[in-house]
Amino acid sequence: MSTAAAPWRIVFMGTPTFAVPVLSGLLQGEDAVVGVFTQPDKPVGRGLQLTASPVKQLAEQRGVAVFQPTRLRTPEAVQTLRALQPDLVVVVAYGQILAPEVLALPRWGCLNIHASLLPRWRGAAPIQRAILAGDSATGVTLMRMDAGLDTGPMLCWRTLPITATLTGGQLHDQLSVLGAELLRDALPRLKAGALPLLPQPEEGVTYAAKLQTADEQIDWQRPAAEIERQIRALNPWPAAQTSYNGKPLKLFACRLGAHNGAPGRILQSHADAVEVACGVGSLLLTELQPAGKRRMSCADWWRGLSVRPEQFG
Repeated sequence: MSTAAAPWRIVFMGTPTFAVPVLSGLLQGEDAVVGVFTQPDKPVGRGLQLTASPVKQLAEQRGVAVFQPTRLRTPEAVQTLRALQPDLVVVVAYGQILAPEVLALPRWGCLNIHASLLPRWRGAAPIQRAILAGDSATGVTLMRMDAGLDTGPMLCWRTLPITATLTGGQLHDQLSVLGAELLRDALPRLKAGALPLLPQPEEGVTYAAKLQTADEQIDWQRPAAEIERQIRALNPWPAAQTSYNGKPLKLFACRLGAHNGAPGRILQSHADAVEVACGVGSLLLTELQPAGKRRMSCADWWRGLSVRPEQFG
């Protein structure tokens, strides 16, 4: 008579909100989460109060041991991990590179949930880059980590369409949940030896470079369709930016217009929007945030202006 396999000892490594559903799913499963590694607490807000990561907050609520090495590569950090005797390490947006010694430590290796359909959008900002590029779909990939940047062999993946109105924040949340579902379904198959490792294709490799300040700045010379994707991709963070009347302005929502004019020029105001000309076409801005104020409808912002220059940027 066969007996059920013993629960695996799993170490989880993750930091931001994106990783929370995956950890939550593991904590509800049959395996033992014997430790959580996350980034050190960081100062947040105007008061710069030290704040625990979302992953740490969940782990402490559930009574799981938390470890926060500044560098996972130190002998002390590696020894801490080794002492936990993990069968598997699950990594989701941890924020540190794992040394070869760490990758080789667990019996079943280190698995990573990456927010793209590899090999497309390897790197730091796959969610925003997929929208910026106008991709029609993206997804999550479960891969075994190696020494490269998101180059390890794949075990399985899930696909998600990118609709015409989907924001970076909405896609982030959907992929986060999808990643948790992917791992939940994959673990029993992994234990049964039914998940072969598939090398990533050599074709179709793209890199999702970390977002820079230049990615936030709107260039009104560009086509309206590209700027519309920029505004959606960077909503809510870090937000697309322009200026008006010499003051910075964050843009969060818009829709495509049907007119042309000098790039950056205000063409007309509507009941719910202000229409701005782009290099090709126009945009109707519907939600924004002036410096030092809350997010608001563009219509409310427009009504509250005492001076209305004709040009953005």
